[in-house]
Amino acid sequence: MSPYPVPAAPLVWEQDIKKSRFIVYLAHTPDPEAAKAFIDSVRAREPSAGHHCWAFVAGAPPDSRVLGFSDDGEPSGTAGKPILAQLQGSGIGEITAVVSRYFGGIKLGTGGLVRAYGGTVASALAQLETRERRIMGCLRVSVDYGDMALLEFLLGEVQGQWLEVDYGAEVKGVLSVEARTIPEFCRQLRDRSQGRVVARPVESASG
Repeated sequence: MSPYPVPAAPLVWEQDIKKSRFIVYLAHTPDPEAAKAFIDSVRAREPSAGHHCWAFVAGAPPDSRVLGFSDDGEPSGTAGKPILAQLQGSGIGEITAVVSRYFGGIKLGTGGLVRAYGGTVASALAQLETRERRIMGCLRVSVDYGDMALLEFLLGEVQGQWLEVDYGAEVKGVLSVEARTIPEFCRQLRDRSQGRVVARPVESASG
């Protein structure tokens, strides 16, 4: 229900470690389908790389249903999991990281690979610009014109907006309000209109 940060723009960052080149691509991916499409786009952009290791948190940070990772041929547990650990530790949601590696001839060992993949992503995340993703909810209302000023005032207080509105004998429509403010918004609307205006939840959405 609480807002969380998401990438504001894509980021590319790279470093050399013992002659191997590690290039990390970070992007905003709101769902697993977008994450997989981004991974494919990086593969196409770096066709000569030996490995394209990746991880994603393609939703809210705490949601374990939207996680994924791959070592893409590196020894098991040396790439995908360290990348995912950095993403989860950042608290950023809706994000995918792909690390393309060009082998430089010197083997890093399993510990070295874990540090290289995890460290490269950590360095990129430190430079990533983010924006806030607010979790929104939808409310259906019917209101007499005499109560419109009150409704508009309270809607402005929570930075909500109309999604649908029909001006007939009374005003009917659907409001978009940040989910965590809905209980207090509904209470204020009901109490201050002396029960004339009641907002009822419709469904949830993010924005």
